[in-house]
Amino acid sequence: MMRQVTMKFQNEGTFDRVLRVVLGLAVLSLVFFGPQTPWGWLGLVPLITGFVGWCPLYAMLRLNTCGKKQAQDTSPVADRTAT
Repeated sequence: MMRQVTMKFQNEGTFDRVLRVVLGLAVLSLVFFGPQTPWGWLGLVPLITGFVGWCPLYAMLRLNTCGKKQAQDTSPVADRTAT
């Protein structure tokens, strides 16, 4: 029987999250100010990932900027030892 592994779905540290929110807001502002380009809507991606704390690209590349203690908790490898 396999033991279930609970994982936290967070792979971004505090600095990373703040930086994403600030850059996301800056890029998103391009929709309303300056060149008023629709490309500014791409700012929603870092904005949302910054608020949620999980980045799908980080998950695919198995990156984690949370720190050592939290990085161990969010390991993508399941524990397959029998109980």
